[in-house]
Amino acid sequence: MHAYFTEEGSVEAVNARMGQNVSPRLATVMASLVKHLHAFAKEVELTQAEWDYGIDFLTRTGQICSGERQEFILLSDTLGLSMLVDAINNRRPTGATENTVFGPFHVEDAPIREHGATISLDGKGESCLFEGRVTDLDGQPIEGATVDVWSDNADGFYDVQQPGIQPKWNNRGRFVTGPDGRYSFVGIKPVSYPIPDDGPVGQMLGHLGRHPYRPAHMHYLVTAPGFQKIVTHTFVGEDPYLESDTVFGVKQTLVAPFEHISGATEWRSPFDFVMVPDATEDHRLADSIEHAAS
Repeated sequence: MHAYFTEEGSVEAVNARMGQNVSPRLATVMASLVKHLHAFAKEVELTQAEWDYGIDFLTRTGQICSGERQEFILLSDTLGLSMLVDAINNRRPTGATENTVFGPFHVEDAPIREHGATISLDGKGESCLFEGRVTDLDGQPIEGATVDVWSDNADGFYDVQQPGIQPKWNNRGRFVTGPDGRYSFVGIKPVSYPIPDDGPVGQMLGHLGRHPYRPAHMHYLVTAPGFQKIVTHTFVGEDPYLESDTVFGVKQTLVAPFEHISGATEWRSPFDFVMVPDATEDHRLADSIEHAAS
């Protein structure tokens, strides 16, 4: 029992105070947090002034948060933590479409549109045909998959950032695949844009010599019964910020072709989504079969 606090025994002293009836998962997480947090302070020999500044930074981060802005998630994003948690929770076999960060601008219940419909409602930007298939790991088309898409406009803003300026549902829509698993819609070739950098996180990036930009991308949320949902982007291949995305969201497999074409649209971006079975659904099915047999 470490009743008294010492520098050498700091971790043991703190973790020894944990109660007996604590959730096992909470106990594991908090004990590890204390261990690594104390190890960090000891490794860098954190000064009192640095500790004071850190507390002030976290206070200011909380104070700028609102219903429309979540600075703590932005902090997690720019430190790579959001992408790490996403990677840990979405490990998939080779060939399956990889996840990336969800982002703060998704809106539920976007209009369901016909295949080939235009989602860009403000008339800005270079038109682009997005098309491809939704399949399983064996290449078989998935019927009834919902492909929910959204992007910024040609000025680098999402519609929810500019209410009254952009039309509602600008650059948004949902498309449901048929028996061939295909989807298609016309949007715009996305443009790169900066994350909000007028708060504590933006100041941190400045002190670290980092820019606030995200490379151009189209967002996708792909869902189908019996399959894991895919939360991802496709990225414009020649974007200058691909290798320095401020939230670390780029994966090589998500860099999509953007082909310059002539005709009704200026660009074409083909991309197929490969889904994996939802293990949760498999367990539910097995439980149902077992229950019916008993």
